[in-house]
Amino acid sequence: MEGLANKELVEELRQQWKSLWRERIDDKVRAEGIASADYSMLFAEKGTVIFATRNFKVLSFREILELHGIGDAGRFVPPNPQTGGWGKFIRTMIVSQKPHSRAKMAAFYFGREEKKKQQLKKGGRGWLHF
Repeated sequence: MEGLANKELVEELRQQWKSLWRERIDDKVRAEGIASADYSMLFAEKGTVIFATRNFKVLSFREILELHGIGDAGRFVPPNPQTGGWGKFIRTMIVSQKPHSRAKMAAFYFGREEKKKQQLKKGGRGWLHF
């Protein structure tokens, strides 16, 4: 039952978190975002600076969960993309791999030799005459 209560609390906090970011007031002169209402569960009052460009500590959903006494906050919040997670795995492992051509794959599996390319005409500069 405690897990179900935690899950309901997390869902309620998540809804408030989304509305906090959706309904914020953007101050373009000072380059900061301000809370437009009072969010007591998120420890943010009306007029609290949510984000700014300089000398500011950003609100963290994980820290808010820990302040409410939810110990396994990592289960409810995905990891930061810079520290790790699926996004970083895809960027580092899958996207950075070089694609293999069919000729190289056939040579690897069937023991065929790869055809050597002919020497380029005019040293690779093409057919244009200057």
